[in-house]
Amino acid sequence: MIQKLIEIKGGVVRHPQMRMAAPIDFELLAGEQLAIVGDNGSGKSRLVDVLMGKCALMPMQGVKYDFWPSKAKMVSDNLKYLSFRDSYGTSEGVYYYQQRWNQNDIGETPLVRDLLADAFRVAEEGLTRKTVYDRFVVRNETPEEEAGRLAQEEADRAEMHRELEKVRRHLFEIFHLEQLMDKHVILLSSGELRKFQLTKTLMTNPRVLIMDNPFIGLDVTARGQLAEFLTVLTRETQVAVVLVLSKTDDIPDFITHVVEVKDMEVGRKMTLQAYEESRKPVPARMLSEEMERAILALDSGEKEASDDSDGSKSVIEFRHVNIRYGERTILKDLNLTVREGEHWALSGENGAGKSTLLSIVCADNPQSYANDIVLFGHQRGKGESIWDIKRHIGYISPEMHRAYMRDVPAVDIVASGLSDVSGLYKKPKPEQRAVCEFWMDVFGIRRYADTTFLKLSSGEQRLVLLARAFVKDPSLLILDEPLHGLDLKNRRLVKDVIEVFCRRKNKTMIMVTHYREELPNNIDHEIYLKKN
Repeated sequence: MIQKLIEIKGGVVRHPQMRMAAPIDFELLAGEQLAIVGDNGSGKSRLVDVLMGKCALMPMQGVKYDFWPSKAKMVSDNLKYLSFRDSYGTSEGVYYYQQRWNQNDIGETPLVRDLLADAFRVAEEGLTRKTVYDRFVVRNETPEEEAGRLAQEEADRAEMHRELEKVRRHLFEIFHLEQLMDKHVILLSSGELRKFQLTKTLMTNPRVLIMDNPFIGLDVTARGQLAEFLTVLTRETQVAVVLVLSKTDDIPDFITHVVEVKDMEVGRKMTLQAYEESRKPVPARMLSEEMERAILALDSGEKEASDDSDGSKSVIEFRHVNIRYGERTILKDLNLTVREGEHWALSGENGAGKSTLLSIVCADNPQSYANDIVLFGHQRGKGESIWDIKRHIGYISPEMHRAYMRDVPAVDIVASGLSDVSGLYKKPKPEQRAVCEFWMDVFGIRRYADTTFLKLSSGEQRLVLLARAFVKDPSLLILDEPLHGLDLKNRRLVKDVIEVFCRRKNKTMIMVTHYREELPNNIDHEIYLKKN
């Protein structure tokens, strides 16, 4: 008989506001490796919540689990979920925007070494954790039988320790974690943080591992290493891997089956080959001609940007810039000039300093005052305020997404971009709301204007933050991994919007991505950062 690791038959969520559009039928069999796919807002995360037991089902319709031959007895020890929304710092996710750049706050955050040691300890405890039955069962054993049982339990613990240690060594090797051990977790780049979170979760050696978009934020080398590791993991262990994917054009080869979630309905399970054959290509263009004309017709309102600019005006000048945190050098002797109207691609390995560079441009990093930096013609530290700089800039980054945890209407989030305030929200005036709704319409999310932010899917939240970056029609766009968590149609849409925006006179852009196909066609300059 085929083992069913997870099974749901006709599942209906008890809470009416959390229900899918149709009863859920789902099963994960032993030996299967599954991808859950679907557009942004289709219901993928809701299905995961059901699988994890976060959404209680109607009586007699619960989720059934069978994790044999795992020695861990608790569902929470056998079923692990790693979400897209990583966090720096503690397990409670205590983190605020700009914290990563403030030297005084770094010493209060834990080291990678300590957090991984804690994760290994928790993993061992999970394998030996006793259920209520184990704690209170009365055994009629002779002294010899009890001694034999205890000796066997000790032998099992030793074997489990060896298995966990083997997994730990393998993870440290493929992700080069020894280089990160003495770093404060707050100093990890987005890609390094992803490696850390993956390691911490995989070290528990679960029976079923659900991962939400695990490849985003990783450079090409790290993505290949992770895919290879997961292939080996599924081939040599009993772990069943479930990937929740928004970017569905590069599903790893080790995946055997796919479940598509569409319009809040869970589709039938099919083989990877059948899914690939059924997939429809994404249109070559998603932005309508009407929206394109509307964007091109906008008056930027930037009085400093002369219509007859010859492109010689510098927007950013770095002169021998050095950024250090303790003994670690992030940027060393960096020279960079970005001129008005140029469109730059910024790339490099995880941890090479890409986000640090952008934090200086956006006036979020205090170390900019200790360097020779000119932004928009003003020397940093010579009297200009942060707001004098920020009023020119539209910005989005993974750090910004992590910091937005207030459940306020989406239109208020977009409106906060008009004043560059990320933590204070107020109802926009009618004329401001019109501008916000225009950009929400551009990104296809106007219908969510009055929906609160945390009720949106991760991809929908990303589109809201993109609208926030564009809302003041900035002269400089700073886009740090802007397509994170977006499905293929929305990736195409956002790329279209960026390309049209950059066709306008005197619009300057810097974009970070680990996928070259995400770059707009009007990129005319590139810079690649290497680790120091």
